[in-house]
Amino acid sequence: MNEADYKELKKGGMMRQKEAGLFSVRLHVVGGQLTTVQLRAIQEAADRFGKGAVHLTTRQGVEIPFVPADSLAALKEFLDLSGVGVGVCGPTVRTVTACQGCRVCPSGAIDSPAFADAVDREFYGKPVPHKFKVGISGCANNCLKAEVNDIGIKGYVDPRWTREGCTFCGVCEAVCPTKVVRVSEEDDRVYVDLSGCIGCGDCIETCPTGAMGEGNRGYRIFAGGKFGRIPSLGKKILGVLRTHEDAIAAIGAAVEFFRAHGKPKERFGDTLNRMGIPALETFIGERMAKNP
Repeated sequence: MNEADYKELKKGGMMRQKEAGLFSVRLHVVGGQLTTVQLRAIQEAADRFGKGAVHLTTRQGVEIPFVPADSLAALKEFLDLSGVGVGVCGPTVRTVTACQGCRVCPSGAIDSPAFADAVDREFYGKPVPHKFKVGISGCANNCLKAEVNDIGIKGYVDPRWTREGCTFCGVCEAVCPTKVVRVSEEDDRVYVDLSGCIGCGDCIETCPTGAMGEGNRGYRIFAGGKFGRIPSLGKKILGVLRTHEDAIAAIGAAVEFFRAHGKPKERFGDTLNRMGIPALETFIGERMAKNP
């Protein structure tokens, strides 16, 4: 097998191991979600084609190591029957990671798995100048570390105060992690500075009377993060996007921007360092305005 063959296999998620003739096969797992049927298929595949072990990656993925080169096609065919695909490597949009979101987590502001599925269907495996990773955190607790992804998402919920029922107890002010809630005794009012609000919902959750209620939910987007050898944090872009469709459109425009301006083997964050965050925001705004 020549080097070109190895490169093609790697693009398809079949990575050459240190041991000659053996591969570690990366599987396509979206948002960390697998059914029990898929898990049993992965177990059987690891037993039949590998050494009865799997590796859980840092991005919620699964790899089956110690697969001989002459078993790769049979492994792929076997897994396809159970709805388990082989992953991708190389300069593509990679597997989308996600927390359990509001389906399971009390703190979740958005349905992270559903959003991950939508992003995956739209962009997974698409070519870009360098690898491109999307991570989705359902709330401000940020379990999926939005800022270390090329595009990161955080769920967001607006606090909305009403005078009716408010006892001005001060609990909302006390629990606010960014200190943007202020109870004013002078004019019997609670002020919320939304410009500094992280949308965590703590003030809503702890209000004993319901006077601090829930407003709109939405999506905060961060661009240009990465980990690896030279880590950097992504920057918050745009405002709070209020709909699933707008968030998908913004991600699509960011991918398009990367294709237009990124250089081969240059990560998205490095492209943004050259071009500037305002250029990205303008590009996304124009694309979204054309396709409302």
